[in-house]
Amino acid sequence: MRLLLQRVSRAEVTVDGAVIGSIGKGYLLFLCVMAGDTSAHAQLLAEKVTKLRLFPGEVGKVNDRSIADVGGSILVVSQFTLAGDVSKGSRPDYTKAAPPADAETLYEFFIEKVRASGIPVEAGQFGAAMEVTLVNDGPVTLWLEN
Repeated sequence: MRLLLQRVSRAEVTVDGAVIGSIGKGYLLFLCVMAGDTSAHAQLLAEKVTKLRLFPGEVGKVNDRSIADVGGSILVVSQFTLAGDVSKGSRPDYTKAAPPADAETLYEFFIEKVRASGIPVEAGQFGAAMEVTLVNDGPVTLWLEN
């Protein structure tokens, strides 16, 4: 799985002009399920995301508090284009992405695992053309892969 995490002060996702997910302070996660990924991969990544310490504490240290510590939320958006390979030419190759049915199952599994941690979670619509609006806080952006 590949995940691009952005710490945000707010983010939202719309489909056909309607807001379907919106958060304040927290993480915007762009998630790509890769061919061969399993529920074990999703479980480990969900645990990693919920335990990351990316928020400042009382003395301003950037890696002092977790998303749960600050009462933050998470917005998860499926993004198969993170599987894109441009090593050969200028047309991205997405063949390393999981087939849509497998990807959707693991995307939903990942969301449920994050929710099970008690952190509020909003989500995009798998396979839809979405518009994502965000205000990156910091900026803080991480690439996670397993």
